[in-house]
Amino acid sequence: MTTRFDLVTMGRIGVDLYPQQTGVGLEDVTSFGKYLGGSATNVAVAAARYGRRSAVITKTGDDPFGRYLHRALGEFGVDDRFVGASPGLPTPVTFCEIFPPDDFPLYFYRFPKAPDLDLAPEDLDFDAIRAAEVFWVTVTGLSQEPSRAATLAALEARGRRGITVLDLDYRPMFWESREQAREWVGKALEHVTVAVGNLDECDTAVAVREPRAAAKALRDKGISLAVVKQGPKGVLAVDDTGGVEVPPVPVEVVNGLGAGDAFGGALVHGLLSGWGTERVMRFANAAGAHVAGELSCSDAMPTEDQVLRKLGGAE
Repeated sequence: MTTRFDLVTMGRIGVDLYPQQTGVGLEDVTSFGKYLGGSATNVAVAAARYGRRSAVITKTGDDPFGRYLHRALGEFGVDDRFVGASPGLPTPVTFCEIFPPDDFPLYFYRFPKAPDLDLAPEDLDFDAIRAAEVFWVTVTGLSQEPSRAATLAALEARGRRGITVLDLDYRPMFWESREQAREWVGKALEHVTVAVGNLDECDTAVAVREPRAAAKALRDKGISLAVVKQGPKGVLAVDDTGGVEVPPVPVEVVNGLGAGDAFGGALVHGLLSGWGTERVMRFANAAGAHVAGELSCSDAMPTEDQVLRKLGGAE
């Protein structure tokens, strides 16, 4: 029988090497911390923190870093049965620089090709994808073949069942151009019920940057819930009942990386809990703020109690 997961994500995995010294460039860093990373993987970890049964579909290299990632997934309570290996391709490593409060350059080492972009349609368990309460994919998965074909095949098999999320997650270094990305994002939007992204990512998806116009353009694609992150202006969410805007939660930023993934895992938890849209957005905002106040991403994903405490402090 197919295991029924609360959440199945599909996309990037890798090793994050974060500097232990902040406010300096990598040329001056002397030590690093090693963490599980990758946006889709972090979202699965974040949801698992709330007790959600989570799994990730991806690939690592057949190397020590790949073994580390399998072990870390298990420690976080994320099922790794759909994590394959691509012999000959190294497990990706990502470095960052930390210049609080708002400058966190990322350096991706995903050459000659990241294993997660080596996912092919024949690697997928379509029954598990159909059965999941929430299925989550990212725009990065559309950037190269065969991952592009695998992502679209998964979405087509899913058929907009349940909650099907596209993380707009546009990273220019993975694409030839914004226009190329827009073409493939448009195809993916035909198969999802929820879209989540910041203003620049919405521009990539629907060629609109104004928040309400972007949400409308996403909804016109058949999206049930459009979530537009507006940075210091908070988050706009538009669904069949209308639109809500919630302000950001104040936080002394240590490392802004991973806050969006924490938001995503909290979004999944709130939707599965049947909360109203405003409550979901407030909870997700607080989860993102919690991680922004920590150094790491996956290790810092909060529990529900931690998010509620953050919300209480904000109120």
